[in-house]
Parts: sequence; C-alpha cells; structure tokens
Amino acid sequence: MLRSSAAIVVLALAGAGCASTKSAEPGDPLEPMNRAIFSFNDGLDEAIVRPVATVYRDHVHAEIRTRVRNFFSNIGDVFIGVNDILQGKFRHGFEDEMRVVFNTTFGLFGLHDVASDMGIEKRKADFGLTFGRWGAGEGPYLVLPILGPSTVRDSAGWALDLYTDPLSHARPIALRNSAYALRFTSVRAGLLDASRILEEAALDKYIFEREAYLQYRRNLIRDADSQDDTKSE
Repeated sequence: MLRSSAAIVVLALAGAGCASTKSAEPGDPLEPMNRAIFSFNDGLDEAIVRPVATVYRDHVHAEIRTRVRNFFSNIGDVFIGVNDILQGKFRHGFEDEMRVVFNTTFGLFGLHDVASDMGIEKRKADFGLTFGRWGAGEGPYLVLPILGPSTVRDSAGWALDLYTDPLSHARPIALRNSAYALRFTSVRAGLLDASRILEEAALDKYIFEREAYLQYRRNLIRDADSQDDTKSE
C-alpha cells in the first residue's frame, strides 16, 4: 500500500503521543542518505502531492470522498485479516474477514462501512508487523522514496503487502495505476489539516518523523504481543 510521510506521522501521533525531537536514534546509521530522500519526498509533497490532494478535498463532495475511502479500506481488510491470523489472533482475523463479507455485500462493494455500524472494529495489521510478531528485528531505519519512513523489516513487509494487494493485480495497467493514484490522493487529502502539526511542532521534521514512526511501530508490536484471543480489548 502506498504511504505518505504525513500519513505515518499522524498515525504515530495518534497511537503513540508526541515523539521526541531531541534524542539521537542509534538505529539510523544511514541518516545522511535518509535525510536526502526525506528532502526529496518533502519537496515532492509540497510541489505536487499536497496541491492535488487539496483540489480533491475542495472540489469532490465529502460523501464521495467517504465512499472512496471506504472502498479502499474494505480491500485492505482482506489481508489485515490474513496478518491477524498469521500473528495468532484468530478471533481478530475472523472479525476482519467478516468486515469484508458484510461491507462487500450489504455495503455495496465496500462503499458503505456497515461493519463498523455493526460494532466490528477496524484493525491495523500488515506483514511488517507480522514479521515483528514472529521475532524479526526491525533493522536500520530507512526513508523510502515517495513511501516515506520505514525499516528494513517493514520494507520487506511492504513488498509482500504490495504483492498481495488486490489492486496490484488489477488490469489493464492504466486502471491499476489510476486506482493507486486515487487511493494515494484520498489518504493524503484526509491528512491535509493534520500534517500541519508536523510543520508547526517540529524543530527538525526529519527527527520528529523518525522518532514518531519508530515509536508507533514498536507500540503496535508490543500491543500484538500482549493480545490473545482470550482477552477482550
């Protein structure tokens, strides 16, 4: 799944609280290269991605934007369920797949999130988290072109996420690429206001994003390790 740097930062803030902008990260031996890629991503966002997302938000009706977001979220639930099962969270995996069933049928191919209305929780799981659950170390911090913050483990997980993403197998290629672009724009448009937090709060945006991302992902791994199918959340 395509990820913007802003998306990761805002998710990190929501899940982990404000990250430090002062402490050094020993897991970032590639910092000079990472900073160069971060600057490229930041410039691309400012020049192209943010303006496109702003036009999308300002000129596409909110109801349509919600249906677009729901549609892509429903596709993502398929392998969220798979990853929950691979992590040993069988009840969560079953509920994830029930979200897909209900939203695809009663929700008209995912355009309506009826599963949430029924009390079936939307969860977060991906192959990077599954690798962490299995005990794989995160490895050095990486900033990927366009995709943003990651680690060696999460990058390997992202490659599997991409391979198993139903959109990656859509044809013709023009349709697939258009779907990718729409999903990317939808995510970025939803973060236009929140991403200003990063610009206003961080003395060093690179460090702020790095610390927030790493803290967020580590918290997700700890949460996965602390959960089992006999506990309610």
